[in-house]
Amino acid sequence: MMDFSNMFGQLKEVQEKLKQAQEDLVNVTAEGDAGGGMVKAVANGKKQVIKLEIDPLLCKEEDREMLQDLVVAAVNQAIKEADQKGQERLMKTTKGMMPNIPGMDFGNLG
Repeated sequence: MMDFSNMFGQLKEVQEKLKQAQEDLVNVTAEGDAGGGMVKAVANGKKQVIKLEIDPLLCKEEDREMLQDLVVAAVNQAIKEADQKGQERLMKTTKGMMPNIPGMDFGNLG
């Protein structure tokens, strides 16, 4: 006979570890560049652009900082919307497939 209380305890522990791992993704960073390093971006593990550098040769110096901020905001908005649409698609696809267990939130695993 299965020990459901033990199984639910383990599921809860896994859920808590996953939640902590997702929260820790903010501390993971990755860098990318284009144009031979003329544009550089840094993103965190939560798919958020946290820094953008544009070479002064590509635009007027007085516009560079505002341009960097606008690009960061636009990219992060697009990523957020893509994640939201992806989650909605997954929820539609998996509707009825995951068990509805009180206290267990499987919706944030993506």
